[in-house]
Amino acid sequence: MALATDPPIQQKPLSFDEFLARYGNDNRYELIDGEVFDLEPTGQHEEVAAFITTKICVQIDRVNLPWFVLQRGLFRPANASMTAFRPDVAVIDRTELDQEPLWSEQSILTRGRSIKFVAEVVSGNWQNDYARKVEDYATLGILEYWIADYAGLGGIRHIGKPKRPTLSVCQLMDGEYEIQQFRDNQMIVSPTFPDLNLTAEQILEADR
Repeated sequence: MALATDPPIQQKPLSFDEFLARYGNDNRYELIDGEVFDLEPTGQHEEVAAFITTKICVQIDRVNLPWFVLQRGLFRPANASMTAFRPDVAVIDRTELDQEPLWSEQSILTRGRSIKFVAEVVSGNWQNDYARKVEDYATLGILEYWIADYAGLGGIRHIGKPKRPTLSVCQLMDGEYEIQQFRDNQMIVSPTFPDLNLTAEQILEADR
């Protein structure tokens, strides 16, 4: 008998509706081009995501912004019928939710305008975080995207050699992301949260 934590056995590409029926209540999985991916949320992964969430919430509350942090809600881009991302951390603009067709009944977003900030904590499927999501999140107009690679799992072309824990901050400029990387005790520069007083090490070693 398969354990509850075993990855799904997929015979064919799934539509969004099929994915939602099978895995909609399980925040361990997301759908990309019909393929189901296990997000591999280890304890260390979750601690890094929780640390980012805590610090971002403080900033939102301090400035009294009409935003909130949604953890592991589904993001189904309106132009993609077989994709449903499940960001580790997403900052949502409450003023945009009346334009979201699925939000009132399900925790599902479809419009990039509803999302002010996204963070992905890198796991075994690092290619999605560094490649596919960089392209899609930029196309959807998400202004800031963090890639928190606490274990240095990303490819050499993304984080260099030797591979080290790296926080990549992607800022949308003219429709594409400009990426700035931070390591060790370097202070993070966040365009969305300019008063965020954190080093890369504090974020990437949040479990220690």
